[in-house]
Amino acid sequence: MRRNAPAIDGSPDQLDAVTLGQFLAALPAEVRMVHDAGNGHVPLRWVEPSELEDPTPYLLDGEFVLTAGLPFRDGGYDDGGRDGSHSVPRVQEYVRRLVDAGVAALGFGLQPYYDAVPNHVVAACRQYGLTLVEVPASVPFAALGLEFSKLLESGNAQVFRQLADTNRHLMRAVLSARPEHELLAALIQRVPVWAVLFGADGRVRARAGAAVDTAQLQPLLKKLLTGSGPRVETETFDAPGPALVFGHPLRSTKDATLGSLVLGADKALTPAQNSVVSSVVGLLELLVRQRTSGSLAPSQLATALLLHPESLAAGNTRQLNVLKDLLAQSVAGTRSGPVRVVQGLRGAGSPAAEDGPVRELLQWRRIFDSKMVELTDYGFAAVTRLKVDDQLMAEVEQLGWRLVVGEPTELSGLPETYRRATSLRARVLATGKSARVEEVTWSVTGLLGNEAGTILAGKLLAPVLELEPERRDVQLRVLRAWLAANGSWDATAKDLGLHRNSVRRQVNAIAELLELDLGQAQSRAELWIALQYADGLVAENP
Repeated sequence: MRRNAPAIDGSPDQLDAVTLGQFLAALPAEVRMVHDAGNGHVPLRWVEPSELEDPTPYLLDGEFVLTAGLPFRDGGYDDGGRDGSHSVPRVQEYVRRLVDAGVAALGFGLQPYYDAVPNHVVAACRQYGLTLVEVPASVPFAALGLEFSKLLESGNAQVFRQLADTNRHLMRAVLSARPEHELLAALIQRVPVWAVLFGADGRVRARAGAAVDTAQLQPLLKKLLTGSGPRVETETFDAPGPALVFGHPLRSTKDATLGSLVLGADKALTPAQNSVVSSVVGLLELLVRQRTSGSLAPSQLATALLLHPESLAAGNTRQLNVLKDLLAQSVAGTRSGPVRVVQGLRGAGSPAAEDGPVRELLQWRRIFDSKMVELTDYGFAAVTRLKVDDQLMAEVEQLGWRLVVGEPTELSGLPETYRRATSLRARVLATGKSARVEEVTWSVTGLLGNEAGTILAGKLLAPVLELEPERRDVQLRVLRAWLAANGSWDATAKDLGLHRNSVRRQVNAIAELLELDLGQAQSRAELWIALQYADGLVAENP
């Protein structure tokens, strides 16, 4: 590569390259190929008109140089003859310099100086292997530059769309249940490579594609694991296989090597493909950092509680303070304070997680600002420092979920507040409405809730509720009074102003209508609870 050519580093203006062949194919039919040097695959950097005798100090490699032949006149290379026999050495020098400068092709414009490409120019291009194109007077040089710009812009736009789609694919992979395997699978779908991921111990953690025997990779792996700093190590093999093998170290924030990614390719990657590889390396580094050097508090807390569950009840002050500090760090922050248990129940209209449980888990971690989240058979449970206000609850409900929000508690109270929240799940499922433990009246009717209680009353008392209003009201009044008097005929008769035999007949008629044995305590208890909600049904159907 020439001294004045910038390195190709994958910057946006170098993501895509228009090749010489693509450019020539897009030109008008009047533009004629005079000599094809067989380099149609090489990328073009720019289209540059120049009438200097030596334009090379101002050129970058990979340019398409346009000239109308002025360097060959006015004391230059033209001797006035078509064969240009006396100027051949100087023409050859001009073409040789273009080739040394990495020029992709020479475009020779006809008029106003020449009616045809001089023979000695054609001969020099053939001698030094430079593609030569004849540009008629009807096609201005500016039109060629404009066509190149259009091709470059169109190509880059397509590459950016492809990169955006690739990044979405990579993010879905990193949030899957097996992120490392899925990332490598996504990589080889977008880039023509095989890939092997090694841990810090040199063992294979994941692989994708037809990789070579890992024994062949040991010298390269040794350089990756023992070196330091950002780098790319390369290797080539004498045996048949990939033309290029290169490896990227996966580093911690302290520059410790946590693993490495080794790739093999049949040819050098394009800048766009290298951009995808860089994205994968960055995501793998994030994964390995999270696994090895991320927040340690949740795992320390879980380990302590699993191995020493008695520490919550019988631990000394020092042990409890350590656990409290670990809990505080796990629920966003280092200051100790009360936390809440939140249980989430998936509603009928909430969509299932498209990208697996990991993405769902990360979603709840983000929403509740806590690492203490578990996925359960009913949905999820979280420990959070947040108060879970109406706005946050509305955000979760818009996702199709319903919440049970526990009351604030310290570390030692977490099991009890979890049990309280669990007792409200049936109510939330029945009513389809979120609930706060602090707002619930702790009685049967309070726990059951109005919606579930109304459903119970409608089912259990249906035969009575379907009677004529006058008879319905009498039977409900008798049943309520009899149950309130614990089944005492005399007390009920006195309360209602009826004869005890009349009360007995009414109660027996109700039992027969409801098909219940009112001698059983369970039947009487269920009827008593249902009667607490019967007035609402009566009001709806007076």
